[in-house]
Amino acid sequence: MLTPLAPLEKNNLSDRAYDALKQALLSGRFQPGERIVLRDVAGELGISLTPVRDAINHLIAERVLDRGPGGQKGGASVPRLNAEQFRQLMLLRADLESRLAAAATENIDGLAVRQLETIVQKMRESIDRDNKNTYLDWHRRFHFSLYAHARMDVVNDITETLWLRCGPALNAVLGEYVPSLKQRDFHNEAVAHLKEGNAKKVAESIRMDITEAGAYIYEQLKQPSRQPETGVGA
Repeated sequence: MLTPLAPLEKNNLSDRAYDALKQALLSGRFQPGERIVLRDVAGELGISLTPVRDAINHLIAERVLDRGPGGQKGGASVPRLNAEQFRQLMLLRADLESRLAAAATENIDGLAVRQLETIVQKMRESIDRDNKNTYLDWHRRFHFSLYAHARMDVVNDITETLWLRCGPALNAVLGEYVPSLKQRDFHNEAVAHLKEGNAKKVAESIRMDITEAGAYIYEQLKQPSRQPETGVGA
């Protein structure tokens, strides 16, 4: 059963609705091609339609969502990325996130490294329990907890948008890839290199994590059954 969106307090509602929808998209709450109905989201969040509409319009402007058939009153839908669109997004992610990882290595302290090590352990436990949704949640926490130490806010914001654009497609397919993560753990390697202070190796581990998963998902998205309908894009 999908986790419902939590009701919001009645302050800064547009911004908070935007944040709630972002987290829902990143966590796989919405699938590629799924319609997002304003009234349904407003009901789950416990707020009026106006802040939800503002949040949806914000995400449409960022090309994270597609506008619904009824204009601004018609809600939105989650784009169905084709394989080539996904490949391009992952190329950008690999470049930007390896830079963030290298910069983070220069600033991170021992406590933060130990916290990342704990997250890696949680990821391993999720794989062992075959809990893919939990794994994906810890996976996202690992990356953004690391990048927070890069002190590169602009790059971090762009990276988050890239995650939002490819997140639903990634979440829809990555679960099939998770079992292979037992073979080699790039996150654990990144932590080991963080302890050494080796920025180049940390960046390489993050790049490999993204490119290997991206290559697998790219091949899956090339399958005819997973191609978007003509005219539906990012």
